[in-house]
Amino acid sequence: MNPSVKIFSGIGSRKLAEKISQRFGAPLGKINIQKFSDGEFQPIFLESIRGDYVFLVQSTYAPTDNLMELLLMIDAAKRASAYKIIVVIPYYGYARQDRKDKPRVAIGSKLIATLLEAAGADRVITMDLHAPQIQAFPLNTGCVHNALTLLAPFSINKLAALANVPPVSQISS
Repeated sequence: MNPSVKIFSGIGSRKLAEKISQRFGAPLGKINIQKFSDGEFQPIFLESIRGDYVFLVQSTYAPTDNLMELLLMIDAAKRASAYKIIVVIPYYGYARQDRKDKPRVAIGSKLIATLLEAAGADRVITMDLHAPQIQAFPLNTGCVHNALTLLAPFSINKLAALANVPPVSQISS
């Protein structure tokens, strides 16, 4: 059985996820973020994701509930036997905490990358990192992809089409 692609959203990035899924040509996946009276929440996938590529779209900006929600969504997808879990983070919170610039400080962006990996993310796609060294932080997730480099061929070809110029077949670096 070939894995299919399913796209889900956390509460913080729903509109972007809707646009991504519309552009992809698939409906946004059904997920319920159950909220409890004490402030806790639990994501529940309302459809089977067994053996599928699962894209989770969620920013990690304040409040930290968005980060915790994303971590729980990753864990739920892993426990539901998703084939691959790809996390799309439009805004990577704590990205400015990318190095130890004074004694006794945390490296927040490294911690976030470690948490994403521990939860079960296979890949991370983000928009604009504060510094390139963050791309090397995840240990076993393969890599952090910067969407600007992933989308560069698309953007250039789209601009070429608008200017009535033949598409660019390959971009050299």
